Amino acid sequence: MREVRHVVVVGGGVAGCATAHYLSAAGVAVTLIEREGLAAGASGWSAGGLNPLYGVPEGLAVFAMASYREHLRLWPEIKRLTGQALGGRIIDMALVASTESEIAPLQATAAAFAAADGFSARWLDRAELLAHEPRIASHVAGGLLTRGNGVVDSEHFTKLLAASAQAQGATVRAGTVTGVQHTDQIVTGVMLDDGTIPCDAVVIATGPWTDAATAWLGCSVPVEPLKGEIVRVAPIGPPLAFDVVTPAVSLFSRVDGQVWIGATQEKRGFDREVTTEAHDLLRGAAADLMPSLADATLVQQTACLRPISPDGMPILGAVPGWSGAFLATAAGTKGILLAPAMARAVADLIVTGTTAVPLDGCSPARY
Repeated sequence: MREVRHVVVVGGGVAGCATAHYLSAAGVAVTLIEREGLAAGASGWSAGGLNPLYGVPEGLAVFAMASYREHLRLWPEIKRLTGQALGGRIIDMALVASTESEIAPLQATAAAFAAADGFSARWLDRAELLAHEPRIASHVAGGLLTRGNGVVDSEHFTKLLAASAQAQGATVRAGTVTGVQHTDQIVTGVMLDDGTIPCDAVVIATGPWTDAATAWLGCSVPVEPLKGEIVRVAPIGPPLAFDVVTPAVSLFSRVDGQVWIGATQEKRGFDREVTTEAHDLLRGAAADLMPSLADATLVQQTACLRPISPDGMPILGAVPGWSGAFLATAAGTKGILLAPAMARAVADLIVTGTTAVPLDGCSPARY
C-alpha cells in the first residue's frame, strides 16, 4: 500500500466531519474543507433520528445496525475529546396504524425489534395507545410502541465531530474545491480557488453536490438532491410521551417541548426555499394524527437537501482506477444514522486497505 500521511476531506457535513474524526484517531494528518460552514446543509437541519430497524432499505439493514452500534461507542469518545456532552439519548417511538390494513406490516417490524439486542416492541390497541398519549386521534387502529431508537441534535453532533477531529490534530478551513491534482490518477493534492493543498488522499463527502466529482475524477458519481422540509411547532401542553410515526407523517418529540413535523421528500433540484405547500401538507397530516397540533404555534420551517443515488444506496469507498481518491456520500434520508459506519469504513480503507464494516452494494465501482 501507498503510505498515506495527509488526507484532505472535502465537505463539512456529518459524513466529512466523521471521516475527519476517524482518520485523526488513526494518526493521519487531516485537513477538512467546507465551503459554506460546518453543518450548513442537511446535517444541520436533520431531525437526527437513529432508527436502524425502520425505513431502511433492505440492502442496508446490516450496515445501518453496524452504524447504530458505532454511534453508541462514539458518544462517550466525543465527550472525552471535546469536553462537551453530545446529548444523544435512547427514545420510545410509536409506529401507528391509522387503519386496520396497516397493522399487518408492523408485525414484521415488531419481530425485528424483538430480535435486536437493546431493542423491544409491544403492540398497543387503540385504547392502550390513547392511554399512553391521549392526544393521538381516536380513529387510529393502534400502534407498535418501540424502545431502542436513538436521537441526536444533528447540528451539534456534526460540529462536535469536527471538534473531536481538531482535538486530535486535524485542521478545519473554509474554501471552495475546484479539482483534484494528480499524476496518472495518483492523488497529489486538492485544488482550491485560492491555491493547492498537497496530500496523499482525498475523501469527497460533499453530499448532494458530489456530482462535481464527475469532472474532477473523470468517472460517474450520480448523486442528486432530495429536498426535505420540516415544520417545528410549540404545542399546548406537556411534551409528547414518545415520537409518533405513520407512513404519512412523523411527529418528533423534543426535550424543550417542541414537536418537529416531518418530512417531505421531493426532487426539486438545488432549491432550498421553504414552501407554503409543504407547510400546509405537514401541518394537515399532523393535525389529522394529533388534532391538538392544529393550534400549535409555528416556531420554524426548514428545508435541506439530502444526497441520493439511483439505487438508494450510499456511494462509499475507493474510486476505481485511482490511487488515493475516495467517496463518502449518498446516505439519503439516513445520513445522521449512517455517518459513523461510512466514516469508519473509509478511514479503515485509507489506513489499512480493508475494513470490517459491511459494504455490500455501496462500492463506487457499480457506476
